[in-house]
Amino acid sequence: MSNIVAIVGRPNVGKSTFFNRLIQRREAIVDAVSGVTRDRHYGKSDWNGKEFSLIDTGGYVKGSDDVFEAEIDKQVELAIDEADAIIFMVDVESGVTGMDEDVAKLLRKITKPVFLVVNKVDNGKRAEDAVEFYSLGLGEYYTVASINGSGTGDLLDDLVKALPEVEEVEEEQEALPRFAVVGRPNAGKSSFINALIGEDRYIVTDIAGTTRDSIDTKYNRFGFEFNLVDTAGIRKKSKVKEDLEFYSVMRSVRAIEHCDVCLVVLDATRGFDGQVQNIFWLAQRNRKGIVVLVNKWDLVEDKDNRTMKEFERAIKQQMEPFTDVPVVFISVLNKQRIYKAIETAVEVYKNRSKRIKTSVLNEVMLPIIENRPPPALKAKFVKIKYIMQLPTPQPQFAFFCNLPQYVKDPYKRFLENKLREKFDFHGVPISVYMRKK
Repeated sequence: MSNIVAIVGRPNVGKSTFFNRLIQRREAIVDAVSGVTRDRHYGKSDWNGKEFSLIDTGGYVKGSDDVFEAEIDKQVELAIDEADAIIFMVDVESGVTGMDEDVAKLLRKITKPVFLVVNKVDNGKRAEDAVEFYSLGLGEYYTVASINGSGTGDLLDDLVKALPEVEEVEEEQEALPRFAVVGRPNAGKSSFINALIGEDRYIVTDIAGTTRDSIDTKYNRFGFEFNLVDTAGIRKKSKVKEDLEFYSVMRSVRAIEHCDVCLVVLDATRGFDGQVQNIFWLAQRNRKGIVVLVNKWDLVEDKDNRTMKEFERAIKQQMEPFTDVPVVFISVLNKQRIYKAIETAVEVYKNRSKRIKTSVLNEVMLPIIENRPPPALKAKFVKIKYIMQLPTPQPQFAFFCNLPQYVKDPYKRFLENKLREKFDFHGVPISVYMRKK
C-alpha cells in the first residue's frame, strides 16, 4: 500500500511533463495544445525509499470557459477527497489566472498538505517573476522546470515528509487476502462475482459504469477464505466526464494498491486493448499477483482448436517482457471456467507469498550462475557469491557480488527467468537487486 498524490491545475501548465518525470517513464502524451488526451494517467513513483501513486487530474477536451471551470472544480474537489496530498501546478509564463484563483480558493479550505508548484522556471528572471504566486494565499511555493527536472528534488523531499505513514504490516497479518476484480467498464466484473457467489449482489446492466465503488465480498473456495473486491471500470481519461465516475476510477486505483491479486477481466470481443494494458501495467508496477480473465468467450465466432492458443499468444506479446501470467478463458453467462479462474488466483496468491530457504536458493542458483556468469564489462568480471530472498510481501531477491554496477538489465532478466523456472512464480512480478558483497 502507498499514498496517493494528485496533480491539479489548469491545462497546459506542464502537468504531463512533470508526471512523466516523476514516474520516470514517457507515458503521458505531451503537446503544446491544451486538453490533450492521455492514455495513461496513473503511475508509481518513489523518493527516498517512500512510494506513492501519482494521479494527473488535468487534460480535458477543450470547451467553453464556463464549462471548463465547472469541470476543473469538480475534479479538484474529488482529488482533495481521495488523495493524501495535492500538488497544485501553475505556469510562471502565464502568471496568475482566474482559473488558478478558483482552484486556490478550494485548496485553502482543506487541511491536507498542498504544494504550490510554479513550473517553467528555468532562469533567474523567471524565478523573480514567480513571486506573484504568493497572492494565491497558499504560502510558500516551489519553483521547478519539468522539462529538465530542476527544483523537483526539494519538492519531493518535503512531499514525502508530509505523506502519512502507512502501517501495512499489522493490517496484512490480520486481514484476509484481497482479490480485486478490475478491468474496463462493461467487461463483466460484477456479473463474474454474482456468478461466483450465486446471488445478484451487485447491480448489472448493459450500461457501462454501473458499479460506482469498490465493494468487498468475503468468499471461501478450495478451503481458502479471501475477500473479492468488485471495482468500477477504469477507462481512458477522455471518457471520464462525470464527477461520480472520476471518483470511481480513483477508488479502483486504490483497490489495486491494496489488493494481493488482480483479476484483470477483458472482453473477448475487444481483446487486450490499450486500456486493459494500462490496468495490467498498473497492477504490475504495484507488484501484485495477476490473472487475466478473457470473458464473453462464448461470443467469439468461428472458434477451432487453435483459436484459444492464438488469442493467448497475442495477449502475451503485448505483455512482454512480463509474460509469465496465467490466462483463463471464461464465460460468465454460461458459468464456464469461473471456478477455474478463482483456483488460479489462489495459486498465484500462494506463489506471491512463497518463501525460498536461503540454502535452497544458493544450491539451485549458484551452479546456474557459474555456468553462465554475467558478461564482463570494461575488463571487469562480476562474481556473484550469495543469494537471499528479502523479507517483503512480494518476491524480491538480493544477489550479492563484487561489482553490482556492472550487472545490466538483460542479465537480471535471465536471473528472473531462472527463478521462475526453478521455483514457480507464475503470475507474480519478481524484483532482482544486485548488492555489494
